[in-house]
Amino acid sequence: MRKIIVLEFVSLDGVMQAPGGPQEDISGGFKYGGWTFPYFDDFSGKQMETQMNKPFELLLGKTTFEIFASYWPHHGADWPGVNEARKYVVSHDEMKIEWKNTVLLKDDVVSRIRRLKEQEGPDLHVYGSGNFVQTLLKHDLVDEFWLKIFPVTLGAGKRLFADGTRAAAFELTDSKVSPLGVVFANYRRAGEVKTGSFVD
Repeated sequence: MRKIIVLEFVSLDGVMQAPGGPQEDISGGFKYGGWTFPYFDDFSGKQMETQMNKPFELLLGKTTFEIFASYWPHHGADWPGVNEARKYVVSHDEMKIEWKNTVLLKDDVVSRIRRLKEQEGPDLHVYGSGNFVQTLLKHDLVDEFWLKIFPVTLGAGKRLFADGTRAAAFELTDSKVSPLGVVFANYRRAGEVKTGSFVD
C-alpha cells in the first residue's frame, strides 16, 4: 500500500493560502500572497529539492492543479519527472485537461482514492489543495505531513487544519530548521489520540 503525503507551507497560525505569489489565491480578500518568499534561502531550497525528487505521483485539488498545469509543463527541468508522473485531479466539474498523464477524479472520489492507495506505485503527494485536504483529513486518508512552518502569523486565510480535521495522533519522523527560522517537520500517522492526567 502506498501513502498519501501532504506537503504544505504553513504559517505559525496555520494559514496555507497563496504562499507562492501575490495573485496565487486572493479569495476571501487574502492580501499576503507570496508570504514565504522572504524566508527562502539555499538551505530551504535544498530541503525542498530533496522532498520533490523522491518518487511520486500527484494528487491535487482543482485550483492547485490549474496553477501547476499552467506552469510546470513549461518548466519541467526545474522539477525532474513532474511532467512524466501520473497526476490525479479532484473536481466535481468537468475540466479541459491538457497536462499529459493526468486523470480526472470526479465521482465517488473517496472510494477511488482508497483504491489508489491500495495499488502498487510511488507515494501520492498533495500540494496546496486546501479544500481537498479537508476531505482527506475527514476520511483519515493522510498518512504523513511534510510541513514547512514559517515564522510569520497571517491572521486570516485558508488553514491547513480546518473543517475536515479529526482527532488523530502523529509522530515526528524528521525535523530541520533553516537559518531564517523555517521549521521542516515531517509527521506520520500514529494511531488515535491518547489522554492521561498529571493528577494522581
